Amino acid sequence: MSDQLVRFRVGEAPPARLDKALARDVPVDASLSRTRLGRLIEDGAVQVDGTVVRDPKAKVAEGADVIITVAVAAESHIGAEDIPLVVIYEDDDLVVVNKPAGMVVHPAPGTPSGTLVNALMHHCGDNLSGVGGVKRPGIVHRIDKETSGLLVVAKSDAAHHGLADQFAAHTVERYYRALVYGVPDANDPRLRGIRGASFEPGNILKLTTQLARHKTDRQRQAVLFQGGRHAVTRARTIQRFGTPDVLALMECWLETGRTHQIRVHMAHAGHGLVGDPVYGGKRKLPKGALNDAALAALNGFDRQALHAAVLGFVHPVSGENMRFEADMPADMTDLLDALA
Repeated sequence: MSDQLVRFRVGEAPPARLDKALARDVPVDASLSRTRLGRLIEDGAVQVDGTVVRDPKAKVAEGADVIITVAVAAESHIGAEDIPLVVIYEDDDLVVVNKPAGMVVHPAPGTPSGTLVNALMHHCGDNLSGVGGVKRPGIVHRIDKETSGLLVVAKSDAAHHGLADQFAAHTVERYYRALVYGVPDANDPRLRGIRGASFEPGNILKLTTQLARHKTDRQRQAVLFQGGRHAVTRARTIQRFGTPDVLALMECWLETGRTHQIRVHMAHAGHGLVGDPVYGGKRKLPKGALNDAALAALNGFDRQALHAAVLGFVHPVSGENMRFEADMPADMTDLLDALA
């Protein structure tokens, strides 16, 4: 296949920078994000009035003739692997999957294979139009290895750019199910005394902090109130378990989306997730609060009890409102059945 030539003229009152002007005026069907355009400029693939321009900050005049040479998407170095996937929705631009617990999203030095991306490389095959000039799935958000649930992945550069913008603007709808120790309650003076914790009408717990990597344990996130990245989590109780109540099934939703956000926030509130080896762990419960079968099921649950249940966003190409739901996996439902 030959390279694609994208040709157009700069419109009225162009932005001061070339990359911004191109991002505004490039034909929509070219599916070129501003980030991609910046790389193409630096690579010498952009001509303005017949002259190659390599500076993204260069000025451009109204009516200038622009030709962009877009190379055929290169093959990715990531190997395709025939790994079963639960696909909830798919079109030419994106795919929504229900990731099982235990699967890593993206290859890394410690997990070079067996990941969701490896599986998608095989599943999508030649239907990947290229993200950033490479035939690969575009990962715009992640969930932890031992968290199950919904993920949207871009198959085209336009989808990748549009979805990334929505996640950056915090407009994506994300609801999780989490089983935690204790029951958050607005009448609990301990919880009201925790910095960053407050309650909204309907007994909705709101946690507002900064999050950053832990100073000594790089695998953990730490709650801060200066520095770090702003993080807001809300949660409400769906179901209580035990006599007295010792566990709660929570519906948690994200205003922001930081690494380990729900796990570290709920632990900060004193309601760590069941099975979480980093932030939650196991707790000694009051004697007789759970029967023997329930206690055995609880102690045998070996991952954080967290599931990404709802995912909603605007389709980055069609503009359609999309919303998907995924039932909790069998290990979580079996545990809840044993606790009930």
